[in-house]
Amino acid sequence: MIYLLEDDESIRNFVEYALNNSGLESKGFEKPSDFWKAVEERIPNLVLLDVMLPEEDGLEVLKKLRNRSETRKLPVIMLTAKDSEYDKVIGLDSGADDYVAKPFGMMELISRIKALLRRTESDTKKDEYTAGGLYVCPSKHIVRANGKDVVLTYKEFELLCLLISNRGTVFTRDQILRNIWGFEFDGENRTVDVHVRTLRTKLGECGQLIETVRGIGYKIGD
Repeated sequence: MIYLLEDDESIRNFVEYALNNSGLESKGFEKPSDFWKAVEERIPNLVLLDVMLPEEDGLEVLKKLRNRSETRKLPVIMLTAKDSEYDKVIGLDSGADDYVAKPFGMMELISRIKALLRRTESDTKKDEYTAGGLYVCPSKHIVRANGKDVVLTYKEFELLCLLISNRGTVFTRDQILRNIWGFEFDGENRTVDVHVRTLRTKLGECGQLIETVRGIGYKIGD
């Protein structure tokens, strides 16, 4: 599935039509708010992202995608009328995988999409983590405990990805709050402890893999 965030209806409809007729399933969104709702329900395989958007610009959307554990490695191609070298550098430095300036040829865009998807698929197995009977694939939003699929909330999933992708590293509650919730630990907040407890429960026997380091925080061991 390819998500297209583009506020120009004529461009959005044209790109959607061309992609769907090229064997690439796609879905377009006019506003970032609609796009984020769709991301919560399903992580796409690739995002086509315009820069000039209502609500928030494309670079801000890209920044948020790169700050989320489950979309950090999501392939993103920027689509924009800005075609100066400076604008391209800003987009690529912000985490975009490719940059296509408007007006663009549809055949070229499809070719770039397929090339990026091939490159991403070849790296998919690297984006998998195991610990004991626990298996996590952030890019596909899959969690299995002893072979059984586990359904987690968005924050539980982010927390698990943070721990398992950094095995052996102890995270303080403050670090976890800043990474997952974006605010500081005030000494009284029980958010992290509550989420760790529910996460352990949902993972069953695999929940024991999440270790409490007394006086510091949590980790998934080596």
